[in-house]
Amino acid sequence: MGTVFQLPTMIHMGSGVAGLLLDQMQQLGGSRVFVVTDPGVQATGLVERVLAPLVAERITVDVWDGISSNPRDYECNNAAEQAIAFETDLVVAIGGGSPIDAAKAVAALVTNGERVQEWEAPRKLLNAPVPVIAIPTTAGTGSEVTFYAVITDTVRAFKMSLFDTGLAPRVALVDPELTRSLPPAVTAATGMDALTHAIEAYTCTLANPVSDALALQAMELVARYLPIAVRNGEEMEARDGMMTASLLAGMAFGNADVASVHCLAEAIGGLYDTPHGVANSVFLPFVFAHNAEALPERHADVAAALGVERGGRPATEIAADGAARLTAMAREIGIPRLAELPRIVPEDFPRLAAASAANVSNPSNCRPMDESQYLQILETAWSPAE
Repeated sequence: MGTVFQLPTMIHMGSGVAGLLLDQMQQLGGSRVFVVTDPGVQATGLVERVLAPLVAERITVDVWDGISSNPRDYECNNAAEQAIAFETDLVVAIGGGSPIDAAKAVAALVTNGERVQEWEAPRKLLNAPVPVIAIPTTAGTGSEVTFYAVITDTVRAFKMSLFDTGLAPRVALVDPELTRSLPPAVTAATGMDALTHAIEAYTCTLANPVSDALALQAMELVARYLPIAVRNGEEMEARDGMMTASLLAGMAFGNADVASVHCLAEAIGGLYDTPHGVANSVFLPFVFAHNAEALPERHADVAAALGVERGGRPATEIAADGAARLTAMAREIGIPRLAELPRIVPEDFPRLAAASAANVSNPSNCRPMDESQYLQILETAWSPAE
């Protein structure tokens, strides 16, 4: 059937491109702008700074900053009610993946009605959402160019996915200047999220030649620039490199898929509200080592992109060094181990394994995974061999 690669988002990338918001809003015909963000971003002054040109032109703007680090169903539903009452014709997301995913959900609910829970994949939207302009403030999720929105169903304590090509933002303003003030811990976690996107896009069953090229380049950029960005957030070459990596990884997995690392991360995120990037980083080395047995050459490619020397060695040996490199990278930038995360207890592992196996991306893992294998990964990550 061939390869299909779809990217409906217009991307503007580089220092200062957030200043194009007014122009892009006008090109999309927006006049009543509903802004979705979170309290942390609001507190930094970034929202006020980005919206200043709109305010100067007396554009009607309404700001919703009630989004959590893992967006909840009721937050999206409440925001959509306000957006509908405001009669918005354009949604602007300012923040990391959580505000961007929430903004996608809000834009969909404005034109499709109902509650966000009722649009869980595989159900498709009936009507096109109002346009979304995404302005990421972290280098991690790539949500500014994907068709997905991941929202926590608070009744089920489960991260559900909305999936529809119409969810993709119409415009992404990818400005590394907006990441300059990110704390080291957030830089580390979001950077490992981008790396996980790239690795899973490259090793999943839906990988394709275009996503492969994007994913490999993203991995190389993360390996080169993430430790620098964590150590010195003012180093703009590193910030720019990480923003590029996040974007490329988003383009890659958006046209391939993620896999078992995300299945586990979304399971603990849904139950414990664990930050998504931290959760991905915690499980990445263990799933990588587990999967390498099924696809050693691809995992060796990943290891090489991370800086592991091939040296004519067998792919299995190179891949093993790749898993060790992922563990070392996480330690270097301060990512905690699974047992160090709050609230998590082994008694919940069977429930987490079941949620992971039920995740929509589980079939995309290169090595078939059932509840027993997820349980094994959880137990290994809890008490890793030193």
